[in-house]
Amino acid sequence: MRSFLTALNINAERWALLFFYVLLVSTMFIEVIRREIFSYSSIWGEEVVRYAFIYLAWIGASSAVRERAHIRIDVLMHYVPSQVKTLIYILGDLVMFAVAIIALYWSFETVMVSLKFGSVTDGLRISKVWALSAVPIGFALMIFRLIQSLLRDINDFRTGTPVYEGDKLFD
Repeated sequence: MRSFLTALNINAERWALLFFYVLLVSTMFIEVIRREIFSYSSIWGEEVVRYAFIYLAWIGASSAVRERAHIRIDVLMHYVPSQVKTLIYILGDLVMFAVAIIALYWSFETVMVSLKFGSVTDGLRISKVWALSAVPIGFALMIFRLIQSLLRDINDFRTGTPVYEGDKLFD
């Protein structure tokens, strides 16, 4: 069970991202073929691609928090001691945590309003709750990853080890 949870912790977002990316690309490919070859397009194809992209973006944001791959300006980080760098990362995570809590609350409120009034999507005719839930799910995952990051950074600060900075895209 422990190895399953570890694998889930490492790969859950990757598998979800892969699923939504394949769904997006395959649906878009099918719709292009239908439109160009058969001169026919469906109303549901555009919505599937739109909602897959929304889920892809929000789950990807959570994955970026986990890997510390979100956009940041870290010019000053090269000039500060390791302990100060760790404190800056902790402060950044705390600010992001506060924003994520507020955003989770308001995005959940939107989902509840949609649920209350029973709104449905235009093409698929499914409850908009499924589409709108991408935002609170994304923020909930971000909060979970921020808690993990904060615990890791606090442990690094206590032990004096260099803080995890993620992989660099450009050096």
